[in-house]
Amino acid sequence: MTTRTISTSPLVGVWDEPDGLAPRGTVVVLTGRGETPLSYQRFGRRLAADAYRVRVVGVDLDDLETARKEARTLLGDDDLPAPKVLVGSDSGAAYAARLADELDLVDGVVLAGLALPGSAVVGRWEDELEARTACPAHRRVIGGDDGFARGQLARPVPSDWVVHAPAKPSLVLHGSADPVTPSAAAFAPFLDVETARLRIVAGGRHDVLNDVSHRSVAATVVLFLESLRLGGELPAIVGDVQG
Repeated sequence: MTTRTISTSPLVGVWDEPDGLAPRGTVVVLTGRGETPLSYQRFGRRLAADAYRVRVVGVDLDDLETARKEARTLLGDDDLPAPKVLVGSDSGAAYAARLADELDLVDGVVLAGLALPGSAVVGRWEDELEARTACPAHRRVIGGDDGFARGQLARPVPSDWVVHAPAKPSLVLHGSADPVTPSAAAFAPFLDVETARLRIVAGGRHDVLNDVSHRSVAATVVLFLESLRLGGELPAIVGDVQG
């Protein structure tokens, strides 16, 4: 499996499918506040192992146009196969919801740990770690990442970033113990939307893609991707016989 942390763009982390497998789709991840592509090595490797090409775009709230251009370039790359899905975490999730209907070639969107206007701000680094994740491995990753900007959870999301459900198939993932955004607020825009799948992670904190249940969360993302490959109505692949 090809695993490159940085591509020709300093903003993008790259993970490809194992040799000999045909790629099944493309995932473009938009990072949250403070994060770099290094935060998503584990997530990228896991999805790539299932033959999805993963590209992680660093999102700077002070330079959104650069991230937008990078995402648009990736989505328009003919070497990257469809379906093409935006995945966002924290402010990256709110931004992904905004871009999903704006950019061509977006087939679906995954929103994890949404940060919204009015979400709680977190100041001290110790409190930020507690809010982000209970996973010791991920704490080591972000603690050792020289590019990770500490204290960014104290920066409010722009007041006009009100999230509306995009007109694209959506998966919304949120931790039940997220201290930054209450799960009810994260799910509210998507209630009763036929092509939205809402999943709450028991005990999950804010960085739900990188928290202690990261394996189950990644598996949930893969199930969404596989369902999307069958159609925008998200047909079930595995059903509950007794449910």
